[in-house]
Amino acid sequence: MDDFGNLFKRHTYITKASTSLIYGILVSIAVNFFWTPGHIYSSGMTGFAQLLNTISNRSLPVTIPTGIGLFILNVPLFLLAWRSIGKEFTAFTFITVLLSSLMIQMLNPIPLTHDPIICAIFGGAVNGFGTGLALRNGISTGGLDILGIVIRKKTGKSIGTINIAFNSIIVIAAGFLYGWPYAFYSVLGLLVNARVIDMTYTRQHQMQVMIITDRPNTVIDSVQNHMRRGITIVNDVEGAYRHESKTILFTVISAFEMSELEAALEESDPNAFASVSDTVKILGRFYEPKP
Repeated sequence: MDDFGNLFKRHTYITKASTSLIYGILVSIAVNFFWTPGHIYSSGMTGFAQLLNTISNRSLPVTIPTGIGLFILNVPLFLLAWRSIGKEFTAFTFITVLLSSLMIQMLNPIPLTHDPIICAIFGGAVNGFGTGLALRNGISTGGLDILGIVIRKKTGKSIGTINIAFNSIIVIAAGFLYGWPYAFYSVLGLLVNARVIDMTYTRQHQMQVMIITDRPNTVIDSVQNHMRRGITIVNDVEGAYRHESKTILFTVISAFEMSELEAALEESDPNAFASVSDTVKILGRFYEPKP
């Protein structure tokens, strides 16, 4: 059993390290191929590193490259994460940020186009996919992610206001440095980036599931073996076609768990009828894995 646990942990580590590399490549493509040629700024620490690069290039004797700036800005956050979140989380965040910084520095810029709208849309899409992929595999990309987790852990409150304020400063800076149209182009990039993250990272997208079955105990055991979810049972219901006795099971899952639900139903009751619908809001306790 210990050997299996070690093998599983090793596989998880390899997956996370590979995802960190993929994210580093994607963010470097977004920065070097789209955002820099189009004078578009990203959100969070990547955008702040771009801002430092532009200001230092114009006003300081030494230019601070975006990749190096990104790593330096994250150093105090690494220390915060080590003390407040956990060593494994910090280690993979460090690897992700380090690879991102190296890739941004090593990947030679290829300006495919200087059109700011195209650069905003495609840069946001590429970076959003990379960020969503990282989040799906339990990896933080550093920056405000760390601050958000710490604040939520300490106070239970979201970092949404800080995110908005921080990104507003970056957008306003884009307006001063390149002209106000570029501020709006950067906003467009931020919106595309956020949308693609939501499409890729489905863990926070909740759905209500209704299962109609004549093997409720088997289905319940199988579902709860695949995922950590509570289930509500409605007994003594009747099908209108054959008038057979059925049981209705209700639960709420994340979209990320859909494949696990399908596997659980296939092995427990292939003839079960399941209806899945989006939930607008969840009130009360809903389990979310800790970072």
